[in-house]
Amino acid sequence: MADQVKTIAVLTSGGDAPGMNAAIRAVVRTAIARGLKVKGIERGYMGLLNEEIIDMETHNVSDIIQKGGTILGTARCPEFKFPDVQQKGADICKKHGIDGLVVIGGDGSYRGAQALARLGINAIGLPGTIDLDIACTDYTIGFDTAVNTAMEAIDKVRDTSSSHERCSVIEVMGRHAGYIALWCGIANGAEDILIPEKYDYNEQAIINNIIEKRKMGKKHHIIINAEGIGHSNSMAKRIEAATGIETRATILGHMQRGGSPTCKDRYYASIMGAYAVDLLIEGKTKRVVGYRNGEFIDYDIEEALAMTKNIPEYSFEISKLLAK
Repeated sequence: MADQVKTIAVLTSGGDAPGMNAAIRAVVRTAIARGLKVKGIERGYMGLLNEEIIDMETHNVSDIIQKGGTILGTARCPEFKFPDVQQKGADICKKHGIDGLVVIGGDGSYRGAQALARLGINAIGLPGTIDLDIACTDYTIGFDTAVNTAMEAIDKVRDTSSSHERCSVIEVMGRHAGYIALWCGIANGAEDILIPEKYDYNEQAIINNIIEKRKMGKKHHIIINAEGIGHSNSMAKRIEAATGIETRATILGHMQRGGSPTCKDRYYASIMGAYAVDLLIEGKTKRVVGYRNGEFIDYDIEEALAMTKNIPEYSFEISKLLAK
């Protein structure tokens, strides 16, 4: 089977995440070291359909491991869910002699890889998302950097919030998942943490908590609000009207996607990139790479997409206990 894979390609799809460049670098250099040719597909599946395909050599990935974003670029490509478009993508891969494909992205990107694998293109997925919402893995490329970026920003907001004796509603990213909010809520010592998986939309309980904490002498009140709940500006206005306490909303936004990746994101992404190449060389296809219980592992993509992931109940309970 190893002789059948001679040329592999790598693409990044969906939202960018710090550490994607480390994964690209590892794919390119591992593949070349193993005697394979490597191509880069720019702008994700959209770039594949437009045949934005370049040859890649070792020097193309020099001096990128410390950079955020992705040197290959990324784009959303909703039309790739249609069978005729998927067939076009597979035909383009074959036209360019691509035997194997490494896709770095989230669940949507995995579905594209799944479709290409069914059409005869050996495909391996890597978990690239700041949201930590891929069920088959305890780690996703970019989460560590994003959560540290958010944590540092929240510390800064806390300083000014305390100086002015304000309440601050700070919105973090995460799409429909609350992992960034939960981690930051605990790490930043927030008084309230609102995540889609647990929030009951009882705003009066938050207002009561703010008033009670103020009576206890608390000079600030930090509410970490997950993107999946949103509406931070209107929430801040309602809280101020109900409590009489000046309340500001801060939406951290896409700053969480950028910046130089942490050591963890560089290391894990590098190992995952190399692992993906070796899976292709072994003749594997339709697999996704993950990290579980201290080990790098791989799953069948069908199995991975069928898995579900929940916020750890113990972590959430402890977050409430520590906020008292």
